[in-house]
Amino acid sequence: MSKKKTTTNNKKTGADSGNKKGYNKTKRGIIKTLWGIFGLMVAAVIVFFGLLSVGAIGYLPNIDELENPIDRYASQVISSDNELLFTYSLSDDNRIMIDYSDLSPHLISALVATEDIRYYSHSGIDIIGLGRAIFKTVILQREESGGGSTITQQLAKLLYSPRATSKLQRVFQKPVEWVIAAKLERYYTKDEIINLYLNKYDFNYNAVGIESATRTYFNKTPRELSIEEAATIIGMLKNSSLYNPVRRPEITLDRRNVVLSQMRKAGHITRQEFDSLKQLPLEIDFNRSGHIDISAPYYRQHLAKIMMAEKPQRKNYASWQNQQFTEDSLAWIEDPLYGWCNKNFKSDGSKYNIYTDGLKIYSTLDSRMQKHAEDAVTEHMGGYLQNEFFREKRGRSYAPYSREVSDQVEDLMLRAMRQTDRYRILRNEGMSEADIIKNFKEQPVEMKVFSWEHHEIDTVMTPWDSIRYHKNYLRTGFMAMDPYTGHVKAYVGGPDYQFFKYDMVTTGKRQIGSTIKPYLYTLAMEEGLTPCTPLVHQPITLMDENGNPWTPRNPGHTSGETVTIKWGLQRSSNWVTAYLMGQFSPYAFARMLQSFGLKTPADPVVSLALGPNDASVYEMVGAYSSFINKGIRVEPLLVTRIEDSYGNEISAFVPRMKEIFSESTSYKMLDMLTAVVDGGTGNRLRWRYNLKGAMGGKTGTTNNNSDGWFMSFTPDLVAGAWVGGEERSIHFDQMAYGQGASMALPLHGLFYQKVYADPELNYTDDGKFDIPEDFNPCAGSERYSPDFYKSTEPVQSEGIDDIFN
Repeated sequence: MSKKKTTTNNKKTGADSGNKKGYNKTKRGIIKTLWGIFGLMVAAVIVFFGLLSVGAIGYLPNIDELENPIDRYASQVISSDNELLFTYSLSDDNRIMIDYSDLSPHLISALVATEDIRYYSHSGIDIIGLGRAIFKTVILQREESGGGSTITQQLAKLLYSPRATSKLQRVFQKPVEWVIAAKLERYYTKDEIINLYLNKYDFNYNAVGIESATRTYFNKTPRELSIEEAATIIGMLKNSSLYNPVRRPEITLDRRNVVLSQMRKAGHITRQEFDSLKQLPLEIDFNRSGHIDISAPYYRQHLAKIMMAEKPQRKNYASWQNQQFTEDSLAWIEDPLYGWCNKNFKSDGSKYNIYTDGLKIYSTLDSRMQKHAEDAVTEHMGGYLQNEFFREKRGRSYAPYSREVSDQVEDLMLRAMRQTDRYRILRNEGMSEADIIKNFKEQPVEMKVFSWEHHEIDTVMTPWDSIRYHKNYLRTGFMAMDPYTGHVKAYVGGPDYQFFKYDMVTTGKRQIGSTIKPYLYTLAMEEGLTPCTPLVHQPITLMDENGNPWTPRNPGHTSGETVTIKWGLQRSSNWVTAYLMGQFSPYAFARMLQSFGLKTPADPVVSLALGPNDASVYEMVGAYSSFINKGIRVEPLLVTRIEDSYGNEISAFVPRMKEIFSESTSYKMLDMLTAVVDGGTGNRLRWRYNLKGAMGGKTGTTNNNSDGWFMSFTPDLVAGAWVGGEERSIHFDQMAYGQGASMALPLHGLFYQKVYADPELNYTDDGKFDIPEDFNPCAGSERYSPDFYKSTEPVQSEGIDDIFN
C-alpha cells in the first residue's frame, strides 16, 4: 500500500512541477510584455513631450513670447500731456501692471496656501498634487478633484490656452500647459510668476489684474488689503463668476473662510487669528465708478481701425456701402494715418502691427481735457437729460419710441433683434424664426445692463427686454479740437463703450439740421452780402427743379418786420435762410458743403438749406474750424508722430488744411456766430453757464427732435456735440427737451467750465477773436437798401433759445 501510494505522490509531484514551470514561463512572458508596454508608454510619453517642447505638435508659443508673456510688444498711446492713455496688445485686456513689491504679503500667503502649497519646492509641475488629482478623478470618479494645477500651470493656461469647448479638448490642453509651465519656471523667478498671474486674472466687472480688482471691490491698492480682504480676492481665483462678492456674498464668504483655513494650516495665521477672522462679515466697498477703465475707449477703437485699415477693395464692401468705399478710398490716398500699418514697412519688409510691434504713438488727445469731456457727458446725460427722457416716456406702451410710431414698435423691435449676435447664432444653429422670437421673449438669462448710476447692473431678463431696455438710453458724440493745428483734444463717442460700441463721433452720421445754416450764410457773404443786409421777414416760397413749391415753417416768429441777415442766423430763422437759398443754386451750395469737408453727398435741392443731409461730429468740428482760422478748414489730426520700439521716429503728421473762403468772410461769420451766443439760440451759454469770453456757436434740431446739435468755438477751441436716440424714431416728444439747445448745448457749457477751472490747462475765459479793429462787418450793406442797416438789439430773455433752433 505504501509503495503504491508513494508512486502516486511522485507522479503528482512531477506533474505539479511541470505545471509550475509552465505557469512561471507564462507569468514571465506576461510580465515581460507588460514591461515592454510600459517601456513603450514611457518612450511615447518622452517622445510626446519632446515634440511638445520643441513645438512640433500643439500650440507652444515662441521662445520670445515665453520670455515676455505679457505685453512685451504692446504699443503705447501717449497723450499730448505725456500721459499713457492706453496700450494695444494681443490680449487687449483692461489691465494695470504693478510690481511684486506692491502686493500685500497676505495676498501671497493666501495664494500659495490655497492654490499651490508646494509652490516654492516644485519646478512648475507638482507631481504629488497631480497624482492626487488623477487618483480622485480616475479612480474615485470625483468631479471636484482639485485639478492638481500649480500656480505656474494656471498662468500658462491664462496666457496661452484658448477656451476649451469640451472636456476632451481640456484634457489635451493639459500636457501643453505642463511644458509651458516648465519653461516659465526656467525664465522667471517664483515671485515674478506670482506677479504675472495676479496681473493677468480677470476678476469680473472689467477688473483684469489685481490692481483693478482691489480698487473695484475694496477701493484700495493691493498693498492696503487686510488679511480677510486678501482671502476674499484669492478665493475668487477658483471661479470669479461663482464666488462674486457682489452677487453671491454668502458662498463668497464661505470660500473666503476656506482660504483662511488653508492659511492657518500653512502657518501664516494662528488658530486664534483664524477663529477671529472667520467671524467677520463679508464687507466690500464696491466702487464701480472708481475702478480703472481704459481712457478714451471710442478714440482707442477708432485709431486702431484706421491705422490697421487695409487698402479698400470694392469686393470687401456690401452693395449698400458705396459711400463708405468712396470715403475709405480717398482716405487711403489723402490721409497718411489711414492704413498706416499697411502703407509702411519694417526693415525686414514686413508690415507694422499696432498689437505686436511695440510702437509709441503720440496722440493729440489731452488726458485732462478728455476727462473733462467724459465728465461733462456723465453729468449732463446721466445726471439730467436721461432722467427727463425716462420721465417723459414713463407709462407709455410705445416707450422708448415716439408716439408717431406707436403702431410700429413690434416691427422695430424685430428689426433690432435680427441685428444681434444672439439672433445670428441661433439662426446658424438652424432654429426657426418663430422659435428664435420665442427664445428672445420667453427665456430669461443672466446679464449685465447699463446704468448711469451704477455703470452696470447684474440682472436677469429676456434678451427681448434687454434690447428695449438699452434703447431707452440716449446716445451722444462730443469732440473738441484746436482750430489752428487740428489737434483733437477730447473725443467721446457715446455714453459707455462697454454697452454702446457704436461711435457717434466718426462712424455715426445724423441729419445736421440748422447747424448747416452757417455754411449757406458763408456762401452769401462770399457773394457780397453782409451781416447787416436788411430784408423783410416773411414766408418764402421756393420752387424746386420739378416746379413744386417749398415754403418752410418758421414756428415762433412773426412776419412783416425788417430784419438783417445777422438777425436771421442769430434766431435761426427759416425764412431768412430760405431767402438766402433763393439767391443761389442748390448745386453751388452742395459743392460748398463738400468744401467744408462734409463727405456724404447732399442732394442739391432747395430744402437742403435746413440740413436734411447727414454728417458726423468729426466732420462738423473740422468744418467749423474755418470760421476761426480765417477761412481755412483744418482736418482733425489724431496723432503727431510714431516711434518704433527702439525710440526711432518712423512717421510725423502735420495738419492738412484747405482754404474754403476769404478772410473777410470769416470775420463776417464770426460777427454773426458770436451773436448766436450773445443773444440768440445759444444764449444759455452766457446766462446758465456764465461763460464770459468771446464765443460763437450754432444750435441745430431736426424734425421731431430726432437730432439735437450744438457747435461752438472760442479763440482756442472748436467743439461739436450731437445727442439723440439709437434710432430716429426714439426722441423727446416735447421740444423743450428735444431741441439742440437743451440736448447738446449743455455738454459744451459743462466742458468749457471744467477746462477753464483746471489750473493745469492754459485756457482762460477771457479770450478775444483775432479780428482787425478797423473791420466793419456792415460795409457794403448800403447797396441793398436805402434804409441802410436797421439795428436790432440782442434779446436777452432767458427763454429766447427755447423758441426755435
